[in-house]
Amino acid sequence: MSENEPVLPWLVIRQDDNGNRYRVGRYATRTEAERVADRLDEKGHKQLYIVERVRVAP
Repeated sequence: MSENEPVLPWLVIRQDDNGNRYRVGRYATRTEAERVADRLDEKGHKQLYIVERVRVAP
C-alpha cells in the first residue's frame, strides 16, 4: 500500500443462503460501512450483510 492510498479497514460483506460470502465494499469508518449495510438490508433481499474490520498492514 502506498502513502497516497486511503486506509479502508471496514468491509461490508453479503452472505447468501448457502453461506457464500462476497465483499460489497471497503470503507474508512465503521459508521459508513454500517450505513451501507443498513441501506442494502432495507431493500428487502433475503441476504445477510455483515460489517467486519480487516487488519491494515503498516
